[in-house]
Amino acid sequence: MRHTISVLVENKFGVLTRVAGLFSGRGYNIDTLNVGPTNDPKVSRMTIVTRGDDATVEQIVKQLNKLPNVLKVQDFRDGEYVDRELVLVKVSVDSRSRAEVMQITDIFRAKIVDVQPKSLTVEVTGSEDKVEKLLDLLKSFGILDVTRTGKIALPRK
Repeated sequence: MRHTISVLVENKFGVLTRVAGLFSGRGYNIDTLNVGPTNDPKVSRMTIVTRGDDATVEQIVKQLNKLPNVLKVQDFRDGEYVDRELVLVKVSVDSRSRAEVMQITDIFRAKIVDVQPKSLTVEVTGSEDKVEKLLDLLKSFGILDVTRTGKIALPRK
């Protein structure tokens, strides 16, 4: 089962290394990891997506709480948080397919951020499901390159 974990940490050198080391040292995989500042410049938020049963994730949360510079750890449950992902995807186009890719982009409320003679770069934000559906549709045109931020999340409360 996939779990989204939010970790508030002091914005200090080495914190990311310790968090990643905790996962690798215990054989846990990180599906996605996103780190960014909060409204307090001394604090950063890590959003980690990992897989495991409830007992495994409970153990991860306990171990994270023991690390230096960790301020708060929260294992989000469904409905308790809002999440988004940002993706840039470069799609191969020609004169015939360009309009169709633009139409699909509009349907998904995505943006075309770069236009080249043989490609379009599309920016899409949304849930993981939305992103996956758009990528599936664009595969038939030929995806040249993709970059994804991974999930970011905030609690609803």
